[in-house]
Amino acid sequence: MELSKVRTIEQIVASFKDGQIIAIGGQTNHYMPERLIQCVLDSGARHLTVYSIDSSDPNMGVSRLIEAGAVDKMITTHVGTNPLTNVRIQNGSLKAELIPMGTFIERIRCGGMGLGGVLTKTGLGTVVEEGKQIIEVDGQQYLLETALHADVALTRCRKADPLGNLAYRGSSGHASHPVIATCADLSIVECDHFCDLGEIGPDEVKVPGMFVDMILV
Repeated sequence: MELSKVRTIEQIVASFKDGQIIAIGGQTNHYMPERLIQCVLDSGARHLTVYSIDSSDPNMGVSRLIEAGAVDKMITTHVGTNPLTNVRIQNGSLKAELIPMGTFIERIRCGGMGLGGVLTKTGLGTVVEEGKQIIEVDGQQYLLETALHADVALTRCRKADPLGNLAYRGSSGHASHPVIATCADLSIVECDHFCDLGEIGPDEVKVPGMFVDMILV
């Protein structure tokens, strides 16, 4: 029985379809899964919804998908560093839902852990609460922010073993990748260093292999 989750580029490219929801790790161009983003582009998939912290800078990261016209909608925390994204939002060719970063990460976490959502005070009394349920707990009001679950998650790690156990290094690695790697039906990771079984110590593992389906080495 084949235990390794390593896949070829061709196998990964074949995983993408029109209309998918794709969650992408990384932030402000740092530590983006660029090779996996290229796989999405090579697949020709269109009408995608993307979950990501931001839309990167032009010609980098998530922006490459937006510039290719592959993305119809984004759920993100800001787009201020990318004028190309802003142009598409203004002309109506890209829908964007902007949410606070902490709320974004917690909604992703809920999507990975099988939870319905998270209660938060962030956004109460602002446009953020429009159309959302307000729940009272012990006399305090909270917004119910529902879980974000994706069809595919694209992340990057420092080290991976054949079973998909993942380890990270530095703030860029830890910023969103471990959470996003858990939130999808199909989790694909791009690794910098592929290790033999046992090379990654148990205390280094931040994402257990049970969450990971494919590895690009």
